[in-house]
Amino acid sequence: MVKGENMTTNIIVTGRGGTGKSTFATLAVKELKGARLIIDADPDQCLSALLGVDLDEAGIKTVSEALFEIQKGETDASMDSMPLPEKVDYLLQLSCLYESPEFDLLTLGVKWTRGCYCAPNNALRTLITELASNYDYAVFDSPAGLEHINRRIVSRADDIFAIVDPSAKALRNAEHVIDIADTIDFSFKNLYTVANYRFPEDLLASLENMDHSRYLGKVEHDARVESLDWSGDSLLRLPADSPACRSVRELLAKAGYRTQ
Repeated sequence: MVKGENMTTNIIVTGRGGTGKSTFATLAVKELKGARLIIDADPDQCLSALLGVDLDEAGIKTVSEALFEIQKGETDASMDSMPLPEKVDYLLQLSCLYESPEFDLLTLGVKWTRGCYCAPNNALRTLITELASNYDYAVFDSPAGLEHINRRIVSRADDIFAIVDPSAKALRNAEHVIDIADTIDFSFKNLYTVANYRFPEDLLASLENMDHSRYLGKVEHDARVESLDWSGDSLLRLPADSPACRSVRELLAKAGYRTQ
């Protein structure tokens, strides 16, 4: 069965900063066929820029901002009588979800550390899962620590794509995915490693020989990626024949996905 048919496929893209994980997540959204929700679980919040979305201009809040309003009692008075799960759901759908014909975007924002967010956070876990179930694909852009898993925002994944650069730290981060998942009882079906364009060919054997994961291949260098990033334009503007798009499309196909 092709992934994404008949039920939601949860995809996690992870890697340390600078490996190109957000670029891979953006191009995966571009190439996948079907209804796509992309969730930015990285506190750096760079994904919206790569997608060409100005959250402030669109009047969209991060989930952290919405939870802060609830925790501080700063929501609209008309919501005072709502039960907490209903209040979180209302803000999630109305204030935090960016919708477009190509994709929908949910940005978690910075990690909330002050005050007790236990109750709204517990409601959020269920609501994000319910929201994702309306799509063919839910793509999570995650930092190397699998932040969304630590928050238990999602309880399962179909595929994890670990994006690595030629550094020992990146390789360790990819290897630790298994340990983290085991520790918090998080289930997933496949762990794939993907080399970024800086990875030298003579070191690829280190990825091919990693335990418990499958090496898919390498994202090709594309000067237009950096050009669009510097100019603030969306990577979705890349043509289908760009080296970056073509290589991501081929990598997804190897993992069993139907692409555009």
